[in-house]
Amino acid sequence: MSSLTLGIETSCDDTGVALLKGERTILSELLSSQIKDHARFGGVVPEFAARKHLENLLPLVDAALKESGVKGQDLDLIAVTCGPGLMGSLIVGVMAARALSQAWGVPLIGVNHLEGHLFAPLVDSDDLRPPFLSLIVSGGHTEIIRVDALGQYQLLGETRDDAAGEAYDKAARVLGLPYPGGPEIDRLAKEGNPHAFDFPVPFKNTKDVEFSFSGLKTALLWQVRKIGKEGKAIPLNDLCASFQRAVTEALLAKVALAVQLTGIRRVAASGGVAANSALRAALTESKESQQWKAWLPRISRCTDNAVMIAMAGRCAWERGIRSPADLSPDPSMEIA
Repeated sequence: MSSLTLGIETSCDDTGVALLKGERTILSELLSSQIKDHARFGGVVPEFAARKHLENLLPLVDAALKESGVKGQDLDLIAVTCGPGLMGSLIVGVMAARALSQAWGVPLIGVNHLEGHLFAPLVDSDDLRPPFLSLIVSGGHTEIIRVDALGQYQLLGETRDDAAGEAYDKAARVLGLPYPGGPEIDRLAKEGNPHAFDFPVPFKNTKDVEFSFSGLKTALLWQVRKIGKEGKAIPLNDLCASFQRAVTEALLAKVALAVQLTGIRRVAASGGVAANSALRAALTESKESQQWKAWLPRISRCTDNAVMIAMAGRCAWERGIRSPADLSPDPSMEIA
């Protein structure tokens, strides 16, 4: 009989619960988003996020089990995100998982949130196998991981300052756009000219796999101020398109560099920014993309979700990884 894994994700502001049968059969996949709750603040408020997880998590677990016709005692494993992330949010998920583990007599395993993202493209693709390069690009992380085997990871490079998703949100605030900024900039960029403004592409030609987006955000800010001083209307579409082009080119350049340095021609992408239409096109249709084959998760699994946590946890368990009964969250956990 195939194993049953309950996945729990509460690293930031999305409460995710999923029930996985075997390696890839999804029996239930539920998500409670807090976007509307935090939009009025222009970003995630950590304490508020933790309180919303307290409200949402156990009802979602109950709903997932009922939807699947499964009882808690029938589970073989509970996989929960234990870091990195917001401490308050992580505590809610980990403590709930520990309580359920004890109540049902089911083993528990902690999952690195970044490793979870790494597994997102694997959920629907049984042909993606190591070695491959994983571009994890989200609101809190922008890095390229070398995956020599599942469980064997090497960090090739990461951002020196802002993550790409964070840069999108900050750019949106500069432009007076609502939170979250990434989807809104992507939407407006489709109607703009990506070459209307010559924004710098950070670290495009450096010899290291590294990223930086704070300077690009500043360049946008100065351009908006300049236009305002001239008394002109802010060309939102063109600014969004030009900003998005610069971010995409920066990401694409380092993927290409990583491919050249490693000789690995399988590339996967995940994280919230992997839902961006320009990045998805660049990774699959650009001139540079002819150097590799790309695997992208479906849009709904680019952002935080419990399916990727369940799959990563099940895989780790089968590799012999075990977590203590008193598992504790680690908000600064690293993948490699």
